[in-house]
Amino acid sequence: MMNSRSPILLIGCAALAREVTALAQLNGWTHLRTEWLPAELHNRPQEIPAAVARCLEEAEGQYAEILVAYGDCGTGGQLDKLLGERGIRRLPGAHCYAFFSGPGIFDELQEEEPGTFYLTDFLVRNFDRLVIRGLGLDRHPELHGSYFGNYRRVVYLAQSRSDSLLARARECAAQLQLDFEFRFTGLEPFASALGIAQPETNPGGGE
Repeated sequence: MMNSRSPILLIGCAALAREVTALAQLNGWTHLRTEWLPAELHNRPQEIPAAVARCLEEAEGQYAEILVAYGDCGTGGQLDKLLGERGIRRLPGAHCYAFFSGPGIFDELQEEEPGTFYLTDFLVRNFDRLVIRGLGLDRHPELHGSYFGNYRRVVYLAQSRSDSLLARARECAAQLQLDFEFRFTGLEPFASALGIAQPETNPGGGE
């Protein structure tokens, strides 16, 4: 069993950085190191496995454990193939929405309405950059139907309670011309999915 004082490297999507940092501070994960990849890769998911592979190569032999903070994220199983060959675990689920909400709740939301577009705190803050400009809707608004024609609602999975983020999330749904629903998740489901051990302490104060 790994000594929880040993360094852990978390390689993940920058969309998770704020939440991981908050959990590390709350839980005293001083043994955790992080390497963040651009959130824009979600618009080019075929590039995610290669980007993760480069980080793994750079980190080889330096850490007791490496955790990859991605879902499948549209890689079509290629990320799992890469990690399986190296014996490295990733977060459970197809997308970050599953481990933010908890797998059971996410499955219920999907069964209730498959045509759901999900927002997190990060996506609300970066909606224009990643969705509107990232998908080219600012330049080609006629593409709206192609991207969102099969969606029926927006569900905002909120990691924090913020009136300003909630108001902005409603605006995002209006921009997409979709119904809006709010679900507060907090950080507990995400912390559980990470499964990072609390650092051990030495009550005796010895070496």
